[in-house]
Amino acid sequence: MSKITAAITAVGGYVPEYVLTNKILETMVETNDEWITSRTGIKERRILKEEGKGTSFLAIKAAEDLIQKKGLDPKEIDLVIVCTASPDMKAASTAAYTATEIGAVNAFSYDLEAACSSFLFGMSTATAYIEAGRYKKILLIGADKNSSFINYKDRATCIIFGDGAGAVLFEPNEEGLGLQDELLRSNGEGREFLQATYGGSSYPITKDTFNEGKHYVFQDGKTVFKNAVFNMADVSERIMKRNNLTNDDIAWLAAHQANKRIIDATANRIELEEDKVMINIQRYGNTTSATLPLLLFDYESQLKKGDKIIFAAFGGGFTWGSIYLKWAYNS
Repeated sequence: MSKITAAITAVGGYVPEYVLTNKILETMVETNDEWITSRTGIKERRILKEEGKGTSFLAIKAAEDLIQKKGLDPKEIDLVIVCTASPDMKAASTAAYTATEIGAVNAFSYDLEAACSSFLFGMSTATAYIEAGRYKKILLIGADKNSSFINYKDRATCIIFGDGAGAVLFEPNEEGLGLQDELLRSNGEGREFLQATYGGSSYPITKDTFNEGKHYVFQDGKTVFKNAVFNMADVSERIMKRNNLTNDDIAWLAAHQANKRIIDATANRIELEEDKVMINIQRYGNTTSATLPLLLFDYESQLKKGDKIIFAAFGGGFTWGSIYLKWAYNS
């Protein structure tokens, strides 16, 4: 009997309609299009503006897109994992609500949070369930409404983040396709440099902290940039070396879309040509947990069965890692 691997068999995605361009941001903070583009590669980002709609709305839309394209009966889904740094609310599971709303009545579900590495870690989690033989259809969603904790008077953060969601279906594969290897890491010493401090159990929101804007996300940009550049490139190079892969073997690099310069540094480290690098940061900005599945959503028509893809991500915590995956189908 062939070894069971976990392969992606379908992709879906969703971004909100409202487009927040660099030109619009020029009217909100002291910045300009050239400054933002040269430092980040971002030209615009999507924002979920409708009152009362949160991350679950994005997740449901991405899941519905996948279900419709795949012709999937939601009742066949065994597990729904929503990777997110911005759940709808405390305690109540965003994944549970998402599963119910899409009709996945036979699935159990939970949220997974590792900042911008959430979806990458979720890929590992889904794979473990599939390879163990416990479940056959796992819906993995990366979704974030980052605008819910962004201070649009803070130039250091408001130019970077956007809202969006992507979804993939993991199923068993007997052809040796799917996830091949992973190298995942974390270091809690880095959490002071990128965090939304107030609103968690250590720092509850009070009237004073709210008025001071301490519930918004904060980052030490230089420190985060330095660590992201080194660590994303390092794990990508290491996973290629231990799988005896050269740049000629790799069809695509799917790197977390936080900053174009970080993506370029990772590609340069593994000596990968520009036309093999998935890029959509210019249109969406950093959608946190959604960047990797949105790359697959945008590039799905270009992916071919057997394509070797290197995934890489870096997030608050710090969390980071790389995954080597073989694509399982032709669109």
